[in-house]
Amino acid sequence: MTELNTQEQQDISWMDYALNLADKAEQQGEIPVGAVLVVNNKVVGEGWNQSISLHDPSAHAEMQAIRQAGQNLQNYRMLDATLYVTLEPCPMCAGLLVHSRITRLVFGAADYKTGAAGSIMNLLTNEQLNHQVEIVGGVEEQRCGEKISAFFRHRRAQKKAIKLSSYQQ
Repeated sequence: MTELNTQEQQDISWMDYALNLADKAEQQGEIPVGAVLVVNNKVVGEGWNQSISLHDPSAHAEMQAIRQAGQNLQNYRMLDATLYVTLEPCPMCAGLLVHSRITRLVFGAADYKTGAAGSIMNLLTNEQLNHQVEIVGGVEEQRCGEKISAFFRHRRAQKKAIKLSSYQQ
């Protein structure tokens, strides 16, 4: 087995972990995004979207994982770390990755509305910034994308049912 295949297998395994964290977000009524930060193949931080429950627009999965890792590592720099996240980071989270000095980002589904790792912009490899992050996108893309799509389909159906119910009363 080549090194690339080993890395791909590790990436899939850690993305599975992040998908399980996304399930926690969904159980809390949050957009199902999960993130895990790994150093030397060990979890140093994990998180899932909690913006609604924490009343905090910055409580994205990546933010939660990196905050936890900072406490666990007792450092604000995440050198040699890989962040696995089920959805391409937004500009806020991409900026956080740069400031955290994260080495590598692996994401599942692209975000064509707010993605800042290549979909609508790319902050992570901008040479004008003082740090660049290696990007690997599309790992378990179908599973990650379907999880988010199913969540929004369900949410739209709920809203439609509520609207119809109010008309019938």
